[in-house]
Amino acid sequence: MASKLKYNLYIDECGDHYLATYDRNFPIFTLCGILVPVKKVNTFQGAVDKLKQEFWQTTDVILHSRDIRKCEKHFQILFDDEIKQRFYKRVNELLAQQGIYVIVCCSVLKENCISKHGVDADVYGTALKYVLQRSIFCVDDIGPEGGKINIIVERRGKREDAALTNYYNRLRVTGMHYVSPERLADHMGHFGFSEKKENVFGLQVADLIAYPISRHVLAPEKPNPAFDVIAPNIYASGGKLLGLKIFPDK
Repeated sequence: MASKLKYNLYIDECGDHYLATYDRNFPIFTLCGILVPVKKVNTFQGAVDKLKQEFWQTTDVILHSRDIRKCEKHFQILFDDEIKQRFYKRVNELLAQQGIYVIVCCSVLKENCISKHGVDADVYGTALKYVLQRSIFCVDDIGPEGGKINIIVERRGKREDAALTNYYNRLRVTGMHYVSPERLADHMGHFGFSEKKENVFGLQVADLIAYPISRHVLAPEKPNPAFDVIAPNIYASGGKLLGLKIFPDK
């Protein structure tokens, strides 16, 4: 029997998971995962490091979507329009790469979620469930031998991380829709957290992608060039965009 391909699933978020109070101008929570074959991790990281070296002559800079949009911290250089245009061109080239990563994400529309499930709905847990489910579908589609998935999540806080770990462990016992506990266990490898300061390239890429996806879900009719760049890398199967789950269904 052929050995399973190995993947890293880097997971970051856009927005917060609170329902009792939330920003009415941004009523969404997106959990964004990118699946990267382990054999391509060094190549992808090399491309990210090359971009950083070009603009800061160091790889220590953390790419953070909010800081980029606000031109804050290291990204104050983007107040220079020539640098800004060149930077966004390089980022688009990085994210437009085909065959090096696949996007699997879930966006929770807060108003719909409250209406159907109440303010106590587990937003983060629900999103994680769909990201893991669709990631398993994806690696099974890629090869008949399936794949082993190592999960790296952006650390949020001691209490939040403990709750997420408990939720993940419960999923391993109960399984999910279309994914039995046995199938889940067969695909899952290491599950762990990383701090932003650890400079994990995959978490930074997931962060860059989560915002344009959120904007697309909120207003699909509006121009969104950043989404257009990454859209071809969203997991699709049978003509359906399975890598972009919107919850609850509209």
